[in-house]
Amino acid sequence: MASILVRRKVLDAGRRLHGVVALRAVSGATGVPNKTNIKEKDVSGVASIPSEADVVVIGGGIVGCSALYHLAKLGVTNAILLEAHKLTAGTTWHTAGLMHLLNWSETDFLLKNITYKLLLGLQEETGVDPGWNSNGSMYIASKKTYGKQRRYDFQRLVTMGRVCGLEGRLLEPSQIKEIYPLMNVQDLECAVYHTLDGSMDPSGLCEALIRSAKRAGSLVVEHCPVTDVRTVETSLGGRRVSEVHTPLGVIKTSALINASGAWANDICSKVGVHVPLAAFRHGYVVTEGIPGIENMPNFRDYNASYYVKPQGDALTIGGFEKNPVPIEKLDPDFPFGLYEPDWDIVSDLLQEAAIRLPVLENTGIKSTVYGPESFTPDNKPVVGEDPNVQGFFHCCAFNSHGMQLGGGCGDQIAKWVVQGRPELDLFSLDIRRFHPPLTTNKAWVLARSHEGLAKNYSLKFPHDEPLAGRRQRCSPLHKVLEDMGCVYQERQGWERPGWFGEDLASVQEYDWYGAYNTPLNTDQRYWNSLRGDYSFGFPAHHDLIQNECLTCRETAVIFDMTSFGKLYLTGRDAQKVANWVFSADVSRAPGTTVYTCMLNHRGGTEADLTVSICEGGEGSACDPAFEGRGFYLTTGGSTGNYNKTHILMEARAHKWDVRVLDHTEDMSILSVQGPQSRAILEKVTDEDLSDYAFPFSTHRIITVAGHKVRALRITFVGEMGWELHVPRDSALPVYEAVMAAGRRLGLINAGFRALDSLSCEKGYRHWHGDVRPDDTPLEAGLGFTCKLNSATKFLGREALELQKKKGLSKRLVTFTLDDPTRPLWGMEAIRRDGEIVGHIRRAEYAFTLGRSIASGYVQRPDRAPVTTDYLKTGTWQLESMMNLFDATLHTRSPFDPKNLRVKGIYDNKEALHTTSG
Repeated sequence: MASILVRRKVLDAGRRLHGVVALRAVSGATGVPNKTNIKEKDVSGVASIPSEADVVVIGGGIVGCSALYHLAKLGVTNAILLEAHKLTAGTTWHTAGLMHLLNWSETDFLLKNITYKLLLGLQEETGVDPGWNSNGSMYIASKKTYGKQRRYDFQRLVTMGRVCGLEGRLLEPSQIKEIYPLMNVQDLECAVYHTLDGSMDPSGLCEALIRSAKRAGSLVVEHCPVTDVRTVETSLGGRRVSEVHTPLGVIKTSALINASGAWANDICSKVGVHVPLAAFRHGYVVTEGIPGIENMPNFRDYNASYYVKPQGDALTIGGFEKNPVPIEKLDPDFPFGLYEPDWDIVSDLLQEAAIRLPVLENTGIKSTVYGPESFTPDNKPVVGEDPNVQGFFHCCAFNSHGMQLGGGCGDQIAKWVVQGRPELDLFSLDIRRFHPPLTTNKAWVLARSHEGLAKNYSLKFPHDEPLAGRRQRCSPLHKVLEDMGCVYQERQGWERPGWFGEDLASVQEYDWYGAYNTPLNTDQRYWNSLRGDYSFGFPAHHDLIQNECLTCRETAVIFDMTSFGKLYLTGRDAQKVANWVFSADVSRAPGTTVYTCMLNHRGGTEADLTVSICEGGEGSACDPAFEGRGFYLTTGGSTGNYNKTHILMEARAHKWDVRVLDHTEDMSILSVQGPQSRAILEKVTDEDLSDYAFPFSTHRIITVAGHKVRALRITFVGEMGWELHVPRDSALPVYEAVMAAGRRLGLINAGFRALDSLSCEKGYRHWHGDVRPDDTPLEAGLGFTCKLNSATKFLGREALELQKKKGLSKRLVTFTLDDPTRPLWGMEAIRRDGEIVGHIRRAEYAFTLGRSIASGYVQRPDRAPVTTDYLKTGTWQLESMMNLFDATLHTRSPFDPKNLRVKGIYDNKEALHTTSG
C-alpha cells in the first residue's frame, strides 16, 4: 500500500512541477540546497582581461574555485579563473553537498579530509559560512542480497577508519532505531554510524574559496567563455599550452586547469585531446516538511541504492539508478538548467525510501532537482597533466563526488601545476591510467560509465570484475584459453587469465543489468564464476588457484602475460635518458636484464619494471631494427601508458633525442615458470639454456618451434623460468608447441590469481600495491635497485640520499597470520603492542606456506625512524574486520629467502627453507 501512495504523490508532484522546472532552475528555486549567492564583490565584471597569467583555471564550480584558492596558498597569485556563465554553474549549484569521510580507499579519505579541514576553517579565514552541518551519517544495509557479506564489508570500513583516525561505530538494528526513531529497521542487517560526517552549502563554500583567492590577488571573471586554446610544438612530437582565447582577449599562459566538469571535452577538443566521461541526468527530490526529521543523520541505503539527508524540516532523497537517462550532447548554454525527471525512476526510488521511512507514505514532493552529472568508466575522477599536451591539466568528471573530493583535488592539482607532482598517490585518478584509444571509444565509455553509476552503492568485493565494455583487447590465445576453462579478468580493456576452471565461462555482451529494456543474458556461466569470488571467505575456486600455485612450485605452469606493456627506448640519447629515469645501473652489456624503478623528484616510485639492454635487430616486433644501444622495457598491464609518458616528459625536459616505440599490441608474453621449465623449453629450442650459457637476469633472441622470440630468464613467482616475448602472429604456434612438450612433465595453464599469490609469497613487489608514488624504494625494501654507490645522477637521487641520512620513518614489511584458516584482503590495521602503526596494502593466501600473507608499511606514532630492532620486538597483530589476529612479522621474504630457486638450485634443502621472522 505504501508504494501505491508514494507513486500517486510522486505523479501528482510531477504534474504540478511540469513546465516550471526550467524557471526554477534559472531562479534558484526552493529545493536546491544553496543558502547563499556569491556576492558581486567577490567576482569581477571586467571589460578586458590580463594579457598573461601563470595559470588559467577554466570553470567556476567547486573544483575550479578550490584550485584557484590552493594556487594562491602556494603563492601563485597571477592566476585567473574564467567562468563562461556565473560561479557555481554546471553541476555544483544543484549538488546535494554530502560529505562521508569513512572510505574504503585511502586516497579518497585523504582527499576528503583536505575538504573537511577546509570546511572547518574557512569561515574564520574568510568570514563566509560554507554551510557545514555536522549531523553525522549512517551507512545501512538490509539482510537481503549479501547481507552478511555487507556486514563484513562494514567491519572492514570501521577498521580502515581506525587506521585513518576516524571512529565509526557498527550498529545493530535496535541501536539504529535509537538514533533514527523514524526509520524502519526490521529488515536491516546493520549500519555504520560516523558522527563527523555532514553536508555543506556549495554556494557558501565557493564564495569562501573565491574571497580568499581574490584577497591574495587572483582574478575571477564571469561570463567569459573560452573560445580557443593554442599550443606550441615541443620536442619528440609534444605540445605545450601557450594561449587561452576569450571574447575579452587572449591570455598567454603555460598552464591551464580544465575544471569544466561535464563540459570538459568542450575544452579538451580545442587541443585535440579527450577525457572518458559520459553525462547522465542525475539528481534528487525534496519532500514537504516532516515533523521530527530535523538534524537526523544523513544515511545511505546500500541495498536500495539511494541516500537521504535532512534539509531543514524536509528530506533530500536521491539515488544511483540502474537505468539513468544518458545525455547525448550537453548544451554549453545550460549552466543552471534542470531536466524533467523520469517519474518511473523517481517513483521506484521513493518506494524504496518509503519502506525505510514509513512517514513518506503521506508526505508530498516539494520539488525535483535533476541536472547533468558526469561519470567515468571506473567511477573515479580524471585529474593530472595530459600526456600529449604539456601544461594542460585535467580536473573533472567527479562521478557525483565533486563536493567531497573538490577541496582535496583542488589542493593536489595546484601542487601538480606548481611543484610538478601531487603529494598524494593519485594514480587511480590520473588521466594516464587509461588506454588512450579507449578514451575516445564512446560505446565503451558509455557502457562502463553506466555500470559504475548503477553499481555506485553495490558491494565491491576485492576481486570485483566489470561486465561492461569487455573484449576490447584480447591476446591471440584468448579463444584457446577460454575453451580450456579460462575465467578472464579485465584491466584497461585487456582480457587476461584470472584462473582456470573446468567449464567454459565466456564473457558475455553487456546486458545493462536489464536497463533500457535490454534482455538479461541467458548464459550466466561467467557471472556464476565471478560470484564464487564474491565473498569475504575463501572463494569457491580456492582449490583451483591452489593447484595452479603448487604446480608452479613443484613442476611448471605457463602464464599468458600479453597484457603487459612492451616498450623500446632507442635513439641518440637513449643511454642518457636511461641513466636518468632508471634508478638501477643500466650501463651494462647488451644481453643483460635489470629490475629497476623509476622515481619522481621526491624519490617516490613511479614504476617498477624490467629493462633489457639490447642492440638493433632484424626488424621484427621482438627484435626491432635501430642504431646503437637500446632498452626493452616490460611494465605492468595497466601502467604502460603511464610509464611511457613519464619517460617522454623527462626526455622533453632535458631536450634529449630519443624514441619510445610501443609494441604492446603486436607482441605476446608467454611465461614458463617452475622447476621443469628448462626441461620443457629444451624440447622446443636448440638454444643452450644451462645456467652457464643462459644465466638469471639475461635475455637473447632465440628460436622456439621455428619462431624467433626474445627470451628473458626472469621470474615474478620465485622460480626458475623464462618469459618468451613473441610477435603476435607467432604466439599461438609457440604456445601450442610449449604445451605439447610440457604435458608429460606436468605443465598446466595458470592465471593472474596464482601469479599474484606466488609473487606475494616470494616477497616481490606490486607497483601501486606494495609501492606507489608516495613510497620510496628505500621504504619498500628496494634499495638494491638504486645506484647510490655510483656517481651517476638519476631522478630522485637527492631525495633518497637525504632520506637515507635521516632514517626511514616507514618501512614495508611482510606478515603471515598464525591462524592458517583466515583469509586477508588488504585494508587490515597493523597493531604493535595494541597500537595501530599502519595498514595492509596487499594480501594473498600463500599456498606453499599454508597461511595468509600480507605486506604493509609500519610507521611509528612518534614518526621516529623504524629500526630493525623496533620491528623485531613487540607483539604484532592484524585487525581484520574489527577482529584481532596474531601475526608474525618478516623483515625479508619467508619463502626461499636465499633466492636459490630462481637460479635453478632445487637440490639444496635451503631452497625449501622458510624463515619464521
